[in-house]
This record gives sequence, C-alpha cells and structure tokens, in this order.
Amino acid sequence: MLYLSKRMTHLARAMKVHEDSLQVNTRTFRVNYMELENAVVAFFFEDRMRLGTMAIAVPGSEEIAVGRSSILMGGKYLMTTRALAERLAGRTRKMAIVSLFTELNEAEALRIYSKLLDKTAAWEESGILPNSIGQNV
Repeated sequence: MLYLSKRMTHLARAMKVHEDSLQVNTRTFRVNYMELENAVVAFFFEDRMRLGTMAIAVPGSEEIAVGRSSILMGGKYLMTTRALAERLAGRTRKMAIVSLFTELNEAEALRIYSKLLDKTAAWEESGILPNSIGQNV
C-alpha cells in the first residue's frame, strides 16, 4: 500500500490538471485538460464530461507549423477534433490527445471550442491559470 501511495504522489507531481469554460447565451462549454511532461490530454464538452470523438496530434517541425493528427475513435466531428488536437499540439509543443463531445453542428463546434482554446491560451500566457486543480501537487 505504501508503494502505491508513493507512486500516486509521484504521478500527481508529474501532471497539472486545469479546467476552463466559455458561456455562450445560456450554454456553457468546457475544457478539462491535463499536462504531462511530454503530452497534453484535453476533454472538450458541454454540461457533464463525457468521452467523445478522440484524436491524437504531434507538433510539427520547425519548417512545418501544422502537426500531424489521426482520429483514434469516433465518427462525428472528425475535422473539428483533429483541428483542436493540432492547435493544442502546436501551442504546447507536445503530443496532444483530444476528446470532443458536443451537440453543436461541426462548424459551430469548431468556432466555439477554438475560442475556448484561445481563451485558455491567453490565461496560460499571462501566468495565471483559472480554476487550476492540483497544479504541481
């Protein structure tokens, strides 16, 4: 049991978990994401967190700004999920895994969740993370 406790403490120190939201009219759109040393895992959703279409992306090289991405599972919102994963990978310069679960049409989902990602990026750049959970626990 002590070994498990030490492993969990080490794991908590190795990751940062954050959440942010964007209110549009009466609806709230959210992102919860976890930063690891070499990757970022993000869940984009409305209301309650659910697993949706998943994509993985790696950041591009110096010459290629856009990274490469693939859908891991799902059949809806393929372009939006890949676009979010690629933007996140490019912004963090880490591998990114993204899940998107929404009721919006794809064009609206891309617009709103991209705005949410930009809002989150602005907070990070300022050094003040909103609603940070377990940051370097």
